[in-house]
Amino acid sequence: MDDRTDDRRGGGRPRGTDEGRLAVDNPRVAPPEEREVPTGAAALAKGLYLLDVIGEHAMPPRFKDLQAATKLTKGTLARMLNTLVLFRLVRHEESDNTYRLGHRLFELAHRVWESFDLRGAASPVIERLADETRETVALCSIDGDEVLYIDQKSRGGAFGFRIEIGRRAPLHCTAGGKALLAFASPHERRALLDHNALQGFTDRTITDSESLMADLALARARGYAISLEEHVAGVVSVAAPIFDHTGRAIAAIGVFGPSSRLSNDRLHTTGRDLMAAARQISGNVGAMPMNINPQSRAGPPSDSGVECVLPWGAHLAEGPVWMPHEKRLYWVDILAPSVHRFDPATRTNEEVVLPRLVSAVVPRRGGGLAALTQDGLEALDFESGRLEPLVDPEAEIPDNRFNDGKCDRIGRLWGGTMRLDASRATGALYAISGDHTWKRVAAGFTVANGLDWSPDGRTFYFTDSAPGRIYAYDFDLAAGAIDNRRVFAEIDAADGRPDGLAIDSEGFLWCAIWDGWCVRRYDPNGRLEREVRLPVPRPTSVAFGGEDLKTLFITTARIRLPSRVLAEAPFSGGLFAMPVPAAGLPVSEFAG
Repeated sequence: MDDRTDDRRGGGRPRGTDEGRLAVDNPRVAPPEEREVPTGAAALAKGLYLLDVIGEHAMPPRFKDLQAATKLTKGTLARMLNTLVLFRLVRHEESDNTYRLGHRLFELAHRVWESFDLRGAASPVIERLADETRETVALCSIDGDEVLYIDQKSRGGAFGFRIEIGRRAPLHCTAGGKALLAFASPHERRALLDHNALQGFTDRTITDSESLMADLALARARGYAISLEEHVAGVVSVAAPIFDHTGRAIAAIGVFGPSSRLSNDRLHTTGRDLMAAARQISGNVGAMPMNINPQSRAGPPSDSGVECVLPWGAHLAEGPVWMPHEKRLYWVDILAPSVHRFDPATRTNEEVVLPRLVSAVVPRRGGGLAALTQDGLEALDFESGRLEPLVDPEAEIPDNRFNDGKCDRIGRLWGGTMRLDASRATGALYAISGDHTWKRVAAGFTVANGLDWSPDGRTFYFTDSAPGRIYAYDFDLAAGAIDNRRVFAEIDAADGRPDGLAIDSEGFLWCAIWDGWCVRRYDPNGRLEREVRLPVPRPTSVAFGGEDLKTLFITTARIRLPSRVLAEAPFSGGLFAMPVPAAGLPVSEFAG
């Protein structure tokens, strides 16, 4: 699903203020002193609390992280960890000195899931969501090659959409079916679709296999699936998968209602809340609920001239690049998916909607654009939106996509890849030459992200957002090779995650901090030189532009933000700009 039917033009009101949105947030893990602990069970309570802290931590924590989170003394924490390791409830990873949940928990989880009552676990959540949405909420699973509805609650009234328990529906055109297809393994998905004729039910049903696969990739990247009148005319729906302890999608929970009440914007916000609800259902039977909320705002925005120049409300704006001959800024919305062209002089924005995920665009020496998509590198004609395949280094890895890319000074395109749902370290870094040959130069990344070069071209910077690290490499331009990787800067998970970056003419690195409400500037030695606070939590990337390249453009995202955060940060997904002390470096064009 995308927002191609939205009226989204520059200068409109910021999205994120609709009434009727859900607010389903995972509660924080309460320490033992805030709970009623039976006499004599204090040590047990601390041990269980420690398991919660390890499971909730965004990245595998080190000893110092656990000490800071639990406030336990060094000796007490060491004894408790040793005991938990002894009983295989926690394991110590010697390679990076971190602690993770132990394999014994998986063994115990197997026993829990053997007697798992899905309907019983989901029932209170379905009841609450039906009351809050005033629509129909349903639970479904795959049975054979169809969706089977196994529970539902309706509050839609006479103009609602009712689903009977035991009813079956197609997989390819229902939100629940698409959510389960999107998160199925490739061979399971193929087996299910091989028996599905992709029958058309309305004029909006996706009946083309290639288009359906692109839509499922969008659903996997977003974390939820949407059906826009694809099964029943006038009815829209959104659904999120429910995972078991092994990470397998076993069911989906969805909200259904008339398109007159469930706008596109409300569907997307409800999708994020359904993700939290799905994880709550899994948590009710032993699986650890995952935190998908941003950090709280640390302080007011900086007085630095930051301005929202385009309140667009993009799902996941990324890849800004300044085209000096056009005096325009190009940027993408990965999850729309679409490519945009912004004129800062008139503050008008043009949009071309694409048929598949797009993560970055770069200018070509021969004219036009090259785009990194889920199908690799493609030529893009912005006026028509036509894509022409050039090369796909990861054609055999369907669950991966490109995420960010830039060109070096002789026109090679460097781009990083990641898994669609960022669940595994399957990403790699590629260098694509003008003749479309390519080589993999590094691998093992979870969220391959921002990249750029020092002014002298001798240092290459590259980000893996998941561990919170910006790496620096020695760079050989002639050979197109990198070497001597070291950590340039590391950002604590409590402060956010490094995302897109750009280098200025003084060799300072500017980086957008996802969930950090800020952009940071580091000196060439990796020391933090300044932090610019923003009025939105999820800045995604930065680029220098303007006549003198002394304007920093900042893209942002609203994907998966809860209602309370959108109310506090209504310009999330907008394009921002600010003056900077040093000019940026001119963009390099792709030689192909």
